[in-house]
Amino acid sequence: MIQTKPRTKKHANPRDRMLLRRRIRAGIQLIFFLLAPAVYTSCFSGIKAIASAIGASEPIPYDAFFTTLVVVCLYTILFGRFFCGYACAFGSFGDAVYALSQRIQKKCGKKLPNLPEKAVILLQKVKYLLLIVIVLLCVAEVYDTLPKWSPWDVFSMLTALRGIPAAYAIGTVLLLLIVLGMAVKERFFCQFLCPMGAVFALLPVLGTYRRKRENCLPRCSACVKNCPVCVETDEGNSRTGECISCGACSDICPKRNISYGLGIKDGNAPLPVIGKAVILLFLFLLLGAVRIG
Repeated sequence: MIQTKPRTKKHANPRDRMLLRRRIRAGIQLIFFLLAPAVYTSCFSGIKAIASAIGASEPIPYDAFFTTLVVVCLYTILFGRFFCGYACAFGSFGDAVYALSQRIQKKCGKKLPNLPEKAVILLQKVKYLLLIVIVLLCVAEVYDTLPKWSPWDVFSMLTALRGIPAAYAIGTVLLLLIVLGMAVKERFFCQFLCPMGAVFALLPVLGTYRRKRENCLPRCSACVKNCPVCVETDEGNSRTGECISCGACSDICPKRNISYGLGIKDGNAPLPVIGKAVILLFLFLLLGAVRIG
């Protein structure tokens, strides 16, 4: 009788490995969503405060918003857009909406059409235009005089379990439209409309995912097809700043060919991911951005 060797961790089923990593990511997203849902809004408020101070020829306010913005930006330079992929409440909410939409489509036996890659790449530039417009409005001291249109302010109120004032009717409608977009396209807001995403994408990040194309299987491209933001992780790609560090490319790669940063061969191994989450949560604790009780 031929005895088979027990399956070792090294030869674990790829589907099991992917499922474990997705569960780890979902768990981290839930923790940050519950404990630090307002960090995105704080960073955005920091951008607005800096632009408004410049417009008014006043000193930049070194307050909690400014500090949070600086800390998240420095973290992004070192670890890539981990905040976007794992810790941003708005991004995590979008992932949940998209996952629910996919389940409903599968159950109904109908699938919504995908946007062509060229259209996605073009629409990704909209968030940079939106960031420029917001900054200019703040510099001109006009932003605060506009109607309460900000959908992320409305989202922040909802996560804080607060009521939405009637003045935020426009912002509420915009948030509902964004949720609809989230159901149709993965990371809809992050890719196309997020002003903070535009800031983070411009940072010279060190912690990025990299693929050695010469080691890939012929005509594979599984990583690109599985990427929610249509980014190829090759070195020198001018669009690598769009990568939200979700690790989807590393999880799907049949050759485990996508590395992270300077020395981590498996770009989305559980231990480094948990380590980055712990560091970020510790920083938020220092900032007082974690909701306790």
